[in-house]
Amino acid sequence: TKIGAFVEIQKGATIGRRCKISSHSFICEGVHIEDGVFIGHGVMFTNDLYPRAVNDDMSLQTEADWTLVETRVRTRASIGSNATIIAGVTIGEGALVGAGAVVTKDVPDYAIVAGVPARVVGDARRDGKRTEVRS
Repeated sequence: TKIGAFVEIQKGATIGRRCKISSHSFICEGVHIEDGVFIGHGVMFTNDLYPRAVNDDMSLQTEADWTLVETRVRTRASIGSNATIIAGVTIGEGALVGAGAVVTKDVPDYAIVAGVPARVVGDARRDGKRTEVRS
C-alpha cells in the first residue's frame, strides 16, 4: 500500500493491501478499506451522522457522546479526488466514485457514481468495450 503526503488515518481505520491513498485525504476511525482500492487527492470520510461540538448542556462532546458509524470500501473500488463519503455507506467492489461526488447511499458493485448527491451514471465493468456514462 502506498500512502501520499499529509494523509491522516485515525485509529480504528483499516487499510488493505496494494492500495493507493493520495495526498491530503482523511480516513477516520471506523472506515474499512479493502485490497486494491484507489483513493484520490483530498478524499474525506465521515464517521458521525449527527456531528456536534457540544451536548444539550453546552458541555464539549467527548468520544462517549456520539455514535461511531462504520463505512466500507470494497475491493478494487476507486474514489476520485475531493469526494466526500458520508458515514455508514458501502462502496461496492470495483465501483468508481467521480471526483467531487458526495456519497450519501451505498454504491452498488461496479457502478460509476457522480454528483451531489452521488447517483449512478454508468457501469465500470470491462467487457472489451468502452463503458458508456449516462448524463
